[in-house]
Amino acid sequence: MICRCFLAATALLASVAGAGELDPSQQKWIDKYEKQQNAPNPAEMLINTESEPALGEGFEPLFNGKNLDGWRPIGGECKFEAVDGEVIGTCVPGSPSTYLSSERDDYKNFIFTCEMKWEEDGNSGVMFRAKLRKKGDKETVYGPQAEMEGFSQDRGWSGGIYGQSCGGYFYPLWLKQHAEARQALKEGEWNRLTIKVQGNDVKTWINGVPAAHWQDDGTYAEGYFGLQIHSGKSGKVRWKGVRVKEL
Repeated sequence: MICRCFLAATALLASVAGAGELDPSQQKWIDKYEKQQNAPNPAEMLINTESEPALGEGFEPLFNGKNLDGWRPIGGECKFEAVDGEVIGTCVPGSPSTYLSSERDDYKNFIFTCEMKWEEDGNSGVMFRAKLRKKGDKETVYGPQAEMEGFSQDRGWSGGIYGQSCGGYFYPLWLKQHAEARQALKEGEWNRLTIKVQGNDVKTWINGVPAAHWQDDGTYAEGYFGLQIHSGKSGKVRWKGVRVKEL
């Protein structure tokens, strides 16, 4: 009889085999981002092999479904509105990236989930444990963001962790083991993003597929949530089921 412990260890080793190997199909993106301030050493990147958390009991809605009470846009003039239980964000040409941000700013350990759908393609994402930098009248959102980039690019980094206004990608999806995650976003459909943050440990899932596993150094121990509409010529994103379970 083969020991169950041996089988479990073998499965674990198999799940991390090849970790740290850059995917040649990502070469143009590797060339672009490998010198960024936050760019991780591929050999040291952790791999998310955890199943998506259960999304049933214990969650609280972050929107009331009627209006945007408890939230405010920061950073630009892109438009946000509440319509039939959804939040709709629309790009305004010439506006900087804009973040619909929760007024509560002390979220620490949690499971966050939402569904997103692109009415018109455009870069987006969800800030978590975000911070605010003020200089005169200018407010800048910065910190970790779960990237949700849409479909105009071929890199497939939705679910990766971007350091917004603080040094670039903390966790790009450029490894061979990220191949499934890079294909998880479904065009023309609702797509589920789940973020689990506990202590310095951060994991993400796209439609249930494990994506990022990043460890903060303690810099972003708490903060607020923010829904991004990126600067550009156009873009329209819908959110629904925006919920959080604090741990």
